[in-house]
Amino acid sequence: MKGEIIGNFDVAQVTLYVFYIFFIGLIFYLRREDRREGYPLFSEPSNKLKGEDFLLLPTAKTFKLANGSTVQAPNGQWDQRTPNGTKIAPWPGAPLVPNGDPMLAAVGPGSFAEREDKPEMTLEGALKIVPLRAASGYACDMRDGNPAGYQVIGADKAVAGTITDIWVDRSEALFRYLEMSVGAGGRKALIPMNFAKIDKGRRQVHIHALMANQFANIPALANPDSVTKLEEEKVCAYFGAGTLYAHPSRTEPLL
Repeated sequence: MKGEIIGNFDVAQVTLYVFYIFFIGLIFYLRREDRREGYPLFSEPSNKLKGEDFLLLPTAKTFKLANGSTVQAPNGQWDQRTPNGTKIAPWPGAPLVPNGDPMLAAVGPGSFAEREDKPEMTLEGALKIVPLRAASGYACDMRDGNPAGYQVIGADKAVAGTITDIWVDRSEALFRYLEMSVGAGGRKALIPMNFAKIDKGRRQVHIHALMANQFANIPALANPDSVTKLEEEKVCAYFGAGTLYAHPSRTEPLL
């Protein structure tokens, strides 16, 4: 028509195409960013890292941490520990059978990352995860009660020890671990809360992941009032290993 400015130009259709381009670009950006850790991948047959992909792997970025230090990602580093297990078949990626004590072999559900052997801190610079005895201002809700004094019962229904305290995450304001005294020796050990079932009526804490005699090998802490990130990994890995290796029957098929 006379006086037209855009003619047959369909604004709605162009807007849709612009959205398509933006959305595809956003997905591409996010998929590159989520490769900052764990990439480049490790090739088992060649025993080295796979070549870096300039298109799908992002360039290194420096991150400033709360404690003032910096870290780069990706940094080309990878876990070079030799797995403590034997492959059941020769092909790459075949499952591993743990060597020695499967509970401590650090493979399968018992594997863990080598995090810093330092405690995690709050934004204010205080220890993040501590026992209630060292956390002023924190307490159990009166309706729930403190499980200190409750018996710890393993998957074999035997008594493994007694709860002595609860460890609180001061940043998240929730309980992360139960502290127990193992057997007659009184050695302290941590139980991750997500592996515990508290029975208030019977004053018991049931742990399905471990047998009673296996609590003695829960990884110990260097400091009785703090836990490092590496110690957390090892403790949680031990309970994870128990879900599969605590009893030989757990590794057998259900049918």
